[in-house]
Amino acid sequence: MSQSVTTDELAKRVVNREETLILDVRNTDEFDEWKIEGGSVHIINEPYFNLLDGIGPVAEKLNKDQEIIIVCAKGGSSKMVAEMMEEEGFTNVYDLEGGMKAWSEHLEPVKIADLHGGGSLYQFVRLGKGCLSYMAVSENEAAVIDANRMTAIYERFAEEKGVTITHTIDTHLHADHISGGRQLAENTGGTYHLPPKDAGEVTFDYAPLEEDNDITVGNTTIQVQPLYSPGHTIGSTSLIIDDQYLLTGDILFVKSIGRPDLAGKADDWVGDLRETLYDRYKALSDDLIVLPAHYSFVEELDEKGSVKARIGDLYQRNPGLQVEDEREFRKMVTENLPPQPNEHENIRQTNMGKMNPENEKQREMEIGPNRCAVHG
Repeated sequence: MSQSVTTDELAKRVVNREETLILDVRNTDEFDEWKIEGGSVHIINEPYFNLLDGIGPVAEKLNKDQEIIIVCAKGGSSKMVAEMMEEEGFTNVYDLEGGMKAWSEHLEPVKIADLHGGGSLYQFVRLGKGCLSYMAVSENEAAVIDANRMTAIYERFAEEKGVTITHTIDTHLHADHISGGRQLAENTGGTYHLPPKDAGEVTFDYAPLEEDNDITVGNTTIQVQPLYSPGHTIGSTSLIIDDQYLLTGDILFVKSIGRPDLAGKADDWVGDLRETLYDRYKALSDDLIVLPAHYSFVEELDEKGSVKARIGDLYQRNPGLQVEDEREFRKMVTENLPPQPNEHENIRQTNMGKMNPENEKQREMEIGPNRCAVHG
């Protein structure tokens, strides 16, 4: 009987940069598009159908006493391959429970800092999708920013901390993943906030996320001023927490900048994107710590497993912040747009409340890599 490893166990290894060998038995095209990555992750791809007649194609590449984690799409094929390898004398083989489907939903909480008012700020890293969400905790209250749809994880975490989620906030209308903000607010009796310029077609009630409209969580004020910051969407709004942390949503990342085209309006919004990055953000303190809503590369994870950077440093090294000429900037953005996220229009419709897919369909809609960034 083969042994299994959970996504939680694998995530801890990735974050802690432990040497990890993975055998991914999905089809090569699926593997090439999206895989498990980490600073100390070594990965081999050998499609399952190549192993149906025996493990010969991989046996010569691997040592029989090596620890090997086998990964497939949903967890079934990897278990069968693990059992075949054990029969051939491999002694340290594990299959990943739930496969890439489960990996895409795992959230790894990382503490960012203690806040001045006595609270704490946490980042939830979705390693399989590149999404980053946040929880600000102060006294007996919490706010969750850019929540993923797996709301139970935030509820359990709040319960462990002895706090009630009183606010959920989306920095913009998401197009790459289904927001859990509205559902989380319903579950906890909290208030759901959304920028009104992104909410023109929504079918539900919300509290407007606007400048000069601070949100207080316990002793901590989450400032929503003066940071209306359009470009990724027309309503994108950044948050400053504790006068130290700038939550940029999908406008600015550590190694890239946001894409302006997911509502089909790249030419219209690229000017807004430039104004936000080169004027609005430039006027802020260089010492603010940028906390984005996504990351694209595993190298963006620091030694703690978090993703963050001082904004002054990003103005020195982020390629998207180095193009002063407006025409050159427009050209860089529009010519470097990656493929759009899978089912991005259906995800937008779901986040507007116009669609309500079954849970399994929601999982399928989100499968695949993060594609929210423009890489110059």
